[in-house]
This record gives sequence, C-alpha cells and structure tokens, in this order.
Amino acid sequence: MPFGSTAEAVRAWVEGWAVSRGAAEPTCEPWGFTVQVGLPKEVARHVLTAADEATVRKLAESSPAGVALKAFVAAGTLAAWLPPGWRLLDGHAVLMAAALAEAEATPGLPDGYLLSSWSRGGVTRVAVRTADGAFAARGQMAVTGATAAVDQVETAPAHRRRGLGRVVLGTLAEAGTRQGARAAVLGATEEGRALYEALGWRVQAPLSAAMRTAETGPGAA
Repeated sequence: MPFGSTAEAVRAWVEGWAVSRGAAEPTCEPWGFTVQVGLPKEVARHVLTAADEATVRKLAESSPAGVALKAFVAAGTLAAWLPPGWRLLDGHAVLMAAALAEAEATPGLPDGYLLSSWSRGGVTRVAVRTADGAFAARGQMAVTGATAAVDQVETAPAHRRRGLGRVVLGTLAEAGTRQGARAAVLGATEEGRALYEALGWRVQAPLSAAMRTAETGPGAA
C-alpha cells in the first residue's frame, strides 16, 4: 500500500478533497478534521480518522443540520452510533489508494469520443465528450505535495463499459505524476470499486457518511 496507515490516507484525502471542491483549509481536531464547505446542503463536514461510538455521538449531538460526518467504519456500524435526526448518505463505500508510478498506461480513447484536460486553481480536470459534444465521462484531481485526491469520477449511463473510466483515471494519474504526486487516494462506491481494483487501486478502509437532517433535543423548533 502506498500509505503506511489509514490516518495518512485520510489526511491526503481530506486535504486533496478540500482543494478539489474549493472548500476551506481543513482544521485539525483531536479526532480528525473539520472542513467548512459552505454549501446549503453541506455547511461543513467532520472527518473522523479513527471513529468510536463515544466520539461520533458527541459530535452528532452538538452538530446542527447541514453538517456531515465521514467515518472509516462500515455503514451499519455508523448507523448504530447515530442519535435520532441523522441519516446515512448514499455514495462512497470504501477509501482506496494507489501508487501512481504503478498505474497502468492510459488506454487509447475509443472511436467517436473527444478528450479535454485542463488545470486551474490547483485542480486538473478531464472531460470526455461524444463527437457531437455531449457529456460522456469526467473526473478531477487535486495534488497536495506528494499525494493527490481523485474526485468526481463519473461516466454517463449510456457510455459505460466502453473504457472511458480507464481513460479518465489514466489521464489523471499521468497528470498527477507530472506534478510530483507519488500516491493517490479516492472515495469509491461499491459500483466503482471493481474498476479501480482492476487498475491497481486497493481498499484502505471502509467509508460511510451521515448527515444531520433535523434539529432535535431541547430548544429544537
């Protein structure tokens, strides 16, 4: 594994994600990190490097609506620790890591597609379009020193199983290597996990998330 511990991988993911999404600089906490996101549906997020029931309950009870929790435990475990007013979020199921130097060579783009890649504000983006300009696939990556975070990899349903995800990931890996990154990390869904594993990515830890959706307790409206 390119990271010596889950804590190292989490730090790389949090720092890279914050750059990728234009969020605030992560704040170190005794239990992990807080990131101010500043969006109506996600005001902030707490990322627990090593979650336990007591810490999760304390954070959940003190966090207002719109705050997300990210923990590196199975979804069922996190659900059992949460008080009323919280719900599990769909999406990432595992944290994965890869050594960029070991990444496969980027495959050729299938006929009928066009690829664009650009970097701005510390983020490299890759977009694949059809010949007539319609969206087919995308992904982005932020490099923070020797590590990078891959983010928002997506392929349109009508264009899946054509190797576009491999092209996007390969292009991002090459860009990260040129920028000095040696290892990368990402949050993967169960659906995406198979693709990443085929490309040399390995599971670092389970990953689950929850969001406070209602105010509860004394003083709640």
